[in-house]
Amino acid sequence: MAFLDDDFVMTINDDDEVPDLETLNDESDIEPQTKKRKSDNKSKRTKTGEPNTTDDIAPIAKGFVIDLEADGLDSVSQTLDFTLARASLKRRNNPGLYSSLDDKIAATRRAAKIAKKFAASAQPEVEEKEAEKSEEEDEEDDDKMSVSDEDAQEDVSGSDADSEEIGSEIESDEAEEESGDEEASGDEEETDSDKEQGAQAVAATADEELVDDSEISNSSSESESESEVETGSEGENSDSESEVDEMEEARKRAYFAPQDETTASDIPDSFTLMNLSRPIMKGITKLGFAQPTPIQARTIPVALLGKDVCGGAQTGSGKTAAFLVPKVPATRVLILCPTRELAIQCHNVGSQLAGFTDITTCLCVGGLSLKGQEMELRQRPDIVIATPGRLIDHLRNSQSFHLDQIEILIMDEADRMLEDGFEDELTEIIKACPKKRQTMLFSATMTDNVDKLIRVSLNKPVRVQIDPPKSAAKNLVQEFVRVRSNRDEDRTALLAALCKRHFKKKCIVFFRSKAAAHQMKIIFGLMGLRAAELHGNLSQEGRLQALEQFRDGHVDYLMATDLAARGLDVKGVETVINYTMPNQFPQYLHRVGRTARAGRTGRAITLIGETDRKMLKLAVKHSSKDHIKQRVVPNETLNKYRAKVDDLAPQVKSIVDEEREEKMFKDADMQMTKASNLLNHKTEIQSRPRRTWFQTEKDRNEAKKASKNEYLNKNKKRTKE
Repeated sequence: MAFLDDDFVMTINDDDEVPDLETLNDESDIEPQTKKRKSDNKSKRTKTGEPNTTDDIAPIAKGFVIDLEADGLDSVSQTLDFTLARASLKRRNNPGLYSSLDDKIAATRRAAKIAKKFAASAQPEVEEKEAEKSEEEDEEDDDKMSVSDEDAQEDVSGSDADSEEIGSEIESDEAEEESGDEEASGDEEETDSDKEQGAQAVAATADEELVDDSEISNSSSESESESEVETGSEGENSDSESEVDEMEEARKRAYFAPQDETTASDIPDSFTLMNLSRPIMKGITKLGFAQPTPIQARTIPVALLGKDVCGGAQTGSGKTAAFLVPKVPATRVLILCPTRELAIQCHNVGSQLAGFTDITTCLCVGGLSLKGQEMELRQRPDIVIATPGRLIDHLRNSQSFHLDQIEILIMDEADRMLEDGFEDELTEIIKACPKKRQTMLFSATMTDNVDKLIRVSLNKPVRVQIDPPKSAAKNLVQEFVRVRSNRDEDRTALLAALCKRHFKKKCIVFFRSKAAAHQMKIIFGLMGLRAAELHGNLSQEGRLQALEQFRDGHVDYLMATDLAARGLDVKGVETVINYTMPNQFPQYLHRVGRTARAGRTGRAITLIGETDRKMLKLAVKHSSKDHIKQRVVPNETLNKYRAKVDDLAPQVKSIVDEEREEKMFKDADMQMTKASNLLNHKTEIQSRPRRTWFQTEKDRNEAKKASKNEYLNKNKKRTKE
């Protein structure tokens, strides 16, 4: 990390000329990234101290305040911008040699239409009747899609029994499903993904509607009251549990800093009251931040004092700016993120905040050019934003790069970073950092488990918890669709019906597996729905392209795994659909947190199976009862879309087979290129230093196996509960 010179000043001197905000839009201005301090600023003034008449710049008054309404600046910048990241993408060999998935889907649809025309020429009368019937069905679908959810609720009156089913039948079918749960609990994650690949949806026999889910809350409250009676009868167990809770609370009181009794008047309600420099205020205005959110108002003053922080707030509450604003003016800062996309987003926000300063940032994530990152690290950037794996790679293999002078360590989505999957990497990074540093942890589901926080070596951290732990956004409407037992194979038809009839744009669909997301992207494409996919099997360029297409409205649906569940801020997301309920409730909160952000409204649809009773009760418990709904789909609609999905099965198989063959050709091409390079550049390749890792291959495989076993054990425990 680079040290600042003694004469470096972050604020504007009184004798410096500052252009009006309106002049910042002129094309003649220097780009913020390359702007340098001018040594001859004072030469623009005359000897009498008056401004030069040739310049249209007025003197700055002593009470000058940055206008937070951003009238004179450019429009509010897009948070999810990949311009800087795209410049570092690896170059692809023969990018147009193979056809894309969209091209394969389009060709398959054209072939299906041609085959349909030939069939129509052979049987014209039958085909005309079928065409008329399909047109009538499409018109009916259009009419139904135009009906709002509230109208559907008023028009249908005979579905009270169905609305009770999701609460009552879950309890009544316990004995029937126990054997199935035991078998499912022993399955691995890959087995779940295989089930999802062909899964379709089912629902009750009633007209499609939304009803208030009072029955869900009543059934959950009844079950909770029954559990309380049972626990009350076990006196010894309750006493021991209370003692453990008291001991845990005592450990937390000793570990965390004492809570300050701050009043509302002590909390700043404006960025101008936070003692921030003018260049940072310009960056804040550029991003369109008018007033600090509660997490920002409480965190920034504490962070400026150099204290360790554990911050938690609901998704979309502005946590990224809460740790970037106070630390952008600083140097020797390391920010860790669990995913590449989240790191790219943080890098973009940090670059814009530092756009009017000399602070430099560096992005170190996988999928981008390794040599380009090494060159940036040699220049000693002030802020490094990285994922754990790529950071350790640079620590082990990049010359003259180390973390000995790090002063501030920030972890975004810290609860994910503290899980066992990141334990070895996080331990390696913590060992490389100095003990005397400021550490800040942030997440929407921030943990207060002392045993986990001890890994990060915090020093009397200050807890900043704005919202109740594990709570959903206030403006989020949560809907649940019942999937009956032994009918899990109909999920695809239900998802297609929901998206075709109601949720037609800005919709993210979450899956547990990459294979399920990929297959659903193919099905949606064959049905004429514009969709993109986002998961770990894609290249980094493909992942960025999918996010850009969804952000810009080129596609209406984003088929994603939990890769997109944390931190990503895509403006305008209207609906989130959970194809399957996640295994952990915090992960559910992060998924549905992609909508209803920053005070906006949003809707989350979840397909609930018989094994998801616990997750359903937790969702009801931690949400407003007015925002819990049930959606019921008629059997006629379900059967119609089930038939459509079944008809597409041969086409889906054809596309998958074509992709498999193309992948074999790609692998063969890559091996040939590798062999050619070894023959032509053998000396140069062998002279390169071998890249190393802090673990052996055996230790790395054992760590992966242990993490996977722990994940399966959690699933077994959840199934038994």
